[in-house]
Amino acid sequence: MPFSLPRRRFLAGSAAALALPAFPQPGRAGTRPLVVAQLQDTSPAQQDVSKDFLIGARAAWQDINARGGVRGRPVQHLSPEVDGSRASVQQAWASLRDNPACVVLSGTVSDPAATELAALLREESAGIAHAAPWLQNSSVDVDNRTFPIFSGRQEQIAHAFKSLTVSGVQEIGAVFASPRESGLYRDEVQRAATALGMKLSSWVADGELSRLGQRLGPSSPALLLFVGGTPELVQFTQGLERQSRQRYVIALADVNLQTVQQLGGARTTPVIATQAVPLVTSALPVVRRYREVLARLFDEPPAALSLAGFIAAQYTYEVLEDVDGPLTRASALAAFQKRRDMDVGGYRITFQGQRRGASFVTQSMLTPDGRVIG
Repeated sequence: MPFSLPRRRFLAGSAAALALPAFPQPGRAGTRPLVVAQLQDTSPAQQDVSKDFLIGARAAWQDINARGGVRGRPVQHLSPEVDGSRASVQQAWASLRDNPACVVLSGTVSDPAATELAALLREESAGIAHAAPWLQNSSVDVDNRTFPIFSGRQEQIAHAFKSLTVSGVQEIGAVFASPRESGLYRDEVQRAATALGMKLSSWVADGELSRLGQRLGPSSPALLLFVGGTPELVQFTQGLERQSRQRYVIALADVNLQTVQQLGGARTTPVIATQAVPLVTSALPVVRRYREVLARLFDEPPAALSLAGFIAAQYTYEVLEDVDGPLTRASALAAFQKRRDMDVGGYRITFQGQRRGASFVTQSMLTPDGRVIG
């Protein structure tokens, strides 16, 4: 059945309904809640990504509070909604700017929202840490306020393309889900293809993606890089199903393979997706903890994006725990600016003098019979 937009509205409502338990009334100054703010992009194009990422972060913060909070203080996890635009992000940041209890911005999602917030904080010389955003845009100028810990699209595309060149593939197509994706990421895709000596053809969808999938000619590449979200990928693969030629689609870390399968996508087209976090079946301690906490708190299956949200919160927590002296916005920023190498339950964060803390990429494949491999 083709994807319908009402599901996006449902996802937005369900994300908003995931409330934290009430905090106990503070008995003394030292037990006042710390505020951790996470901007979430609920725009139609991004709310699927935000829903999963936010679930993981909320699970982590609830678990952290159940274990005593940060240095004995409970965490109030706020998640103001934005639409990804500069004006919306600016309004959300303005609502937090003068709240001294807000010590850190953590896990901003989506990529457009994280890009806008990073730019705003840089322009204002804001004295607050922007920790572990879902900042996929590799071309963003990351300054000393923003601390990305996940690989960007450039690393993901390079990983995917490199694995193809090892297999002898020299030509690939790139499909952008909308003109916006094309404007944001076309240069990154072209750079990766050029660096590996691959021939690149590209298409930009303008409307119904299933029609684009249907009209790709027989001379177009059999391997297609898809730059867009989960619902758009579903539409595109449903269009490909009407062609007789076998295609393979490579998606990036914003895509949830389980949801693709549930919505009836990729029934005849294998989809390979890059991931910026370990596999959700991994035996790493942080992944085992994530699965246990998620199963206990939410009726949601494990997914790469919610694991990323969980790791983002865990990283933020561990840096805050290590702050010297009273925990304030300024002392938290100073702690993040040390950019210490860190092992978050087996997920390695290593800045190595750079502004990004990880280049980790792995891949999973959704087979036509509904299995996720990798």
